[in-house]
This record gives sequence, structure tokens and C-alpha cells, in this order.
Amino acid sequence: MEFNFKQIFTAFMVLFAVIDIIGNIPIIIDLRKKVGHIQSEKASIIAGIIMIVFLFVGERLLHFIGVDVNSFAVAGAFILFFIALEMILGITLYKEEESNSITASVFPLAFPLIAGPGSLTTLLSLRAEFEIQNIICAVIINVLVIFIVLKTSSRIERLIGPNGIRIIRKVFGVILLAIAVKLFTANIKALLI
Repeated sequence: MEFNFKQIFTAFMVLFAVIDIIGNIPIIIDLRKKVGHIQSEKASIIAGIIMIVFLFVGERLLHFIGVDVNSFAVAGAFILFFIALEMILGITLYKEEESNSITASVFPLAFPLIAGPGSLTTLLSLRAEFEIQNIICAVIINVLVIFIVLKTSSRIERLIGPNGIRIIRKVFGVILLAIAVKLFTANIKALLI
């Protein structure tokens, strides 16, 4: 078992771009306002566990239940699409009364925002190119970055201010919408062929 720092760095950067924790700051701040407190440690650890477990059993699990990777990605694109609509239009699609800090740390924060269809399908793609231990290292580094961002989200909010948050929320809502559309179109083609 040999660690390759180039593979670790490349896998880290790919996952970092797909997870887009910086772009999710407006969602995190909004979620924290709805539920009061987000359990940063729990959300980070659960997201990391989901990603590592999916790295080992994802393709077999999907195959076992009769779902291919493309169908999984299309379903995830719908979730991202609705989250993006919430951000852009300022509406709430998820039921607020069921949310508390424990459930919000798991859904929608740990899954599907952090360990979502984009990152999970990316892990399957990385597995074809890189050694498994290097991908695991990249996941762990991403989880540490995610934890730091979750812990400092209130400071980031104070630094940016309410108007800055609204602007960033709308901009990243459009970006998230574009990612959802890209994820949908890339995978729907594979399903239709």
C-alpha cells in the first residue's frame, strides 16, 4: 500500500470542487437559522462515513437494488434542483416543523449537500483511476475542510453581512441549479442510449 501525494491532491481537488462546501455556505447559514444549531462534527463524520462506505460498496449496492449509477445521479440532480430553487426563489420546500439540529445535520446537510449524488458518483469515477488509499485520504482531508467551514459559518456570516449572504445565496443557487442541470443532462443521455 503506497500513498501517492499527486493522486491524493488531485482526488482532493476534484471532490472539493464537486462538494463545493464554500458555495454551500449560504445554505448552511440558512439551515442554521431554521434549526438553531448545526452539529458540525456529526455532519462531517456522517458525510465522511457515507463517502467512504459508498467508495467500497456503492456500485454493488446500486446494482443489487437494480439502480445504475446514472439513475442515481439523475435522482440526485432533482434533489439539488429543488434546493437550488429554494435558494433562488426564497421559498421553503422542506417541512420545517420536522427539522431539528440532529436531523438537519444529517439531512439535508450530510446528505445530499456534502455526500450527495455528485460526490458519490465522483467517488466511483475516481476509483477507476486512483488507488483506494489515496481516495480515502482525499475524502478525509475534505471532511476536515468541511468541518472547519461548518464551525466558522457564523463568523463568515458576520463578515459578509445579511445583504452579502442574500447575494451569495442567489448566485450560488443559480450555480447549484446549473450543476443539477449538468448532472441531469450528462446522466439522462446515458439512460436514453
